[in-house]
Order: sequence, then structure tokens, then C-alpha cells
Amino acid sequence: MLSGLSEGKVKALYAVGENPMVSDPDVGHVEKALKKAELLVVQDIFLTPTAELAHVVLPGTSFAEKDGTFTNTERRVQLVRKAIEPIGEAKADWEIIQEVSNRFGYEMNYDSAEDIMKEISTLTPSYGGITYERLEGDGLAWPCPDKDHPGTKFLHKDKFARGLGLFHAIEYQPPAEVVDDEYPFWLSTGRVHVHYHTGTMTRVSPSLHAEMPEGILEIHPEDAQRLGVGEGEKVKVASRRGEIVAKVTLTDRVDVGVVFMPFHFSETCANVLTNPAHDPTAKIPEYKVCAVKVEKAA
Repeated sequence: MLSGLSEGKVKALYAVGENPMVSDPDVGHVEKALKKAELLVVQDIFLTPTAELAHVVLPGTSFAEKDGTFTNTERRVQLVRKAIEPIGEAKADWEIIQEVSNRFGYEMNYDSAEDIMKEISTLTPSYGGITYERLEGDGLAWPCPDKDHPGTKFLHKDKFARGLGLFHAIEYQPPAEVVDDEYPFWLSTGRVHVHYHTGTMTRVSPSLHAEMPEGILEIHPEDAQRLGVGEGEKVKVASRRGEIVAKVTLTDRVDVGVVFMPFHFSETCANVLTNPAHDPTAKIPEYKVCAVKVEKAA
């Protein structure tokens, strides 16, 4: 989609609860692409860096302001109930989407999130037996094909769904970008225990913010000594796509020649550096590996 915006093939983008100005690789490219959109609509609960670029911001609601369901990675469908009324002009996501759809001429006439779940259960066999009444308590794990089914706690209990599984031998392929004399460090990015994704919610929590208020660069003590930097000092980290300044923390959790940054922080945005090259099979960007240089900040 971002490439489509850059090339003029995509004219408009409607982002719901997504913050590519922090989460996507090569943020410089992301910004240029979003600014080329003839219409950028962002629907979120906070004014994220992406929402700041939008022509229209639609205020959604948090989990505490709406009824509905969540399906987690365990396949468990759980019911949530509204604790408070939506604040300000905010509305539940389904209400916003319904209003937009109706104005575009595709009529939706749901009265509640439960109405939508009823439709899902009639159209999706694995949700066929899931109703709000049955979700009270611990919820149900799909597949749950009918109203007498208890839900499927273990998806592959006793046997795999496909024989003994399907295995492939994979030939090693190097990443699109490797270290060299100019960019001698491998950079990997990831998460820290106190923040979630782009920090939209966790970074406005005073207690979580106090745990880690800013992004850092983890570097091995041997590399730090060679660069002449100590704990808490600032370094400039640069790739072929951009550069940022961050504080250093010394750790042997990373190997010599490797540095690590969490990607939750817009001020020290690790994805300014990362490579948007895609894995040829999975089509996933190479978030976890790119080449950078590190030097003591002026």
C-alpha cells in the first residue's frame, strides 16, 4: 500500500489502530508515502504520529468504552463489557465503520456489537456455536462449530490436523543488507517488557513510562570501549536510510558487533534505520537485521 502511494497507484488510505510512522521499516519512506495520499484517514484512540499526518482523524474507543469480543492467540474468544461511556466524540470502531459505509451507499444496520457476532457465527463455521450467552466466564476457543460444542482447547490434540506435519528443507539466504567497512554493526530491533508495539497506550501510562521513558541502544562493553562511550552516553546510529541519536546501555546480552534497539519510541525511532527489503517468500520486511554504524554523539 505504501509503495502504491509512492507510485500514485493508491490515492487514499484508511488506517484503523495502526501507526506505521513508528512501526514500519524505513520511516522516511513511510512519511513521504503518506504525505502523497490524496486522502489519509486515521481511526485511533490517541493522536499518534501517523494521525498527525491525517486529513481526517476519527476517534475510536478503548476496550473499556465498548462492548465486544477479543480473540487471542490461543483462539479463545472473550467477551468484554463497557465500563464507562465513550469520552468526548469517540465511538466504537464498528459504529464509525457503519456510519462511513452507510454514507458510501452500502447499508449496515447493526444495533450492537452482538449483532455483528451473530452474523459472524452464521457465516464462519469455526464460530458457529459462539454466542454472547456462551462467552460469559472464560470464553470459548474456536473451532466451536455448534451450540452444543464445548470449544476446542487443544487444536492438535492427539494428532496433527495434517498427518505428522509438513516439513521442508530450507536453504540459507543472506539478508538483503550485510555489514561492511562503512556499516560494521548488525542492528536488530524488538520489544521490551514494559511497552507494547508503538507505545500508543503504554507510553501514556505513568507507571510504565517510568520503567523505560526513552529508547536505548544495547551494545556490548567491548564495542562501547572501542567507540569510547560509557553507560548512559549518547551515540549516533546511522544506516543507509537515516540516522538517530540514542543513549547507550552496556550489556553482554548482545554479541560483539551486534546492537539492539526497541522500536516503541518515536523520538528514537529504530525504524528510521531498518531496511524495507522483503523476505522473498514470506514478504515480511527485514525488521530484525540491517547494517549500521555507531559513533559517539557530538
